[in-house]
Amino acid sequence: MSNRTSALAAPAHNSSAAAAVATARTGGKFYLLPLLAVCIWSGNTIVTKAASTAIEPAAIAFYRWLLAVLVMTPFLGREAWRRRAAIAADWNWARLLLLGALGMAMYQGLAYEAAHSTSAVNMGVTVALMPLISACLSSMLSGEQLSTARVAGGLVSLLGLVVLSTHGAPHKLLSGGLHIGDALMLIAVASNALYGVLLKRWSLPLTTWTQLYVQAMFGSLILLPFWLAAPASPLTAQNLPMVLYAGLLASIGAPFLWMNAVRHLGAPRSALFANLLPLLVALAAWALLGEQLHAYHALAGALVLAGVIWGQRTVR
Repeated sequence: MSNRTSALAAPAHNSSAAAAVATARTGGKFYLLPLLAVCIWSGNTIVTKAASTAIEPAAIAFYRWLLAVLVMTPFLGREAWRRRAAIAADWNWARLLLLGALGMAMYQGLAYEAAHSTSAVNMGVTVALMPLISACLSSMLSGEQLSTARVAGGLVSLLGLVVLSTHGAPHKLLSGGLHIGDALMLIAVASNALYGVLLKRWSLPLTTWTQLYVQAMFGSLILLPFWLAAPASPLTAQNLPMVLYAGLLASIGAPFLWMNAVRHLGAPRSALFANLLPLLVALAAWALLGEQLHAYHALAGALVLAGVIWGQRTVR
């Protein structure tokens, strides 16, 4: 290489390196987006458990999404009305109705019900199964054969769930079966996993926020009869902060942060932060709810996360 070529190449290399450093410095702040979203969702698990003694499950589920709809209406109501033809066309309304039933009504309704008979730590570990369940459902709906990695990862995670539900004594499963609260939470997580798979599969002709708004409306309508049939559970000074947290931070704030994280960092990189949820929930449950942490919690959490990571491996 001549001296002239070397002289021209050096500044280009330095410029590229400087640009990379500048990008890293600018992009570093975007890592706060998925971290904050996961922190909010972790906090929502604590709120879900705390609400079990303060308000009826059907009531907080209904109040939460009704509040979210009321807050979003000034910003998204006009856009949803303008796009009403697209919502009604090609059975999109039915798809949005099913998504609202799965992601808003069923997931949260069952989670609030599960909180009556399981701990926040157990709930956090069960939620960690969601990426693996999503991957398996996606393969099945696409007609793909489940890979060996996903099957093995699923079995490892299932073992972790058994360890969790039986408090570290899997032989109890033969006599007592799966703990009802953990079973309900598993169904809730599976419904939300299916929600995510269908949302991606259908590619509805609406913006993400408009979809969220319409789904929340449908979810509220589905939850309405359950709220009416449940014992009266009015808002009080004790449960109002829980409803506000769930309706504003968990239903609007966290999705906003997550969508921006995916836009700036990409879905795979953002998804890594979801693995922090069981740890954050366990620490918060110990600090705020006084729940005891045991060795089986650590073992179950390790098995679940190992299974999720193994099951999401792709063949290169």
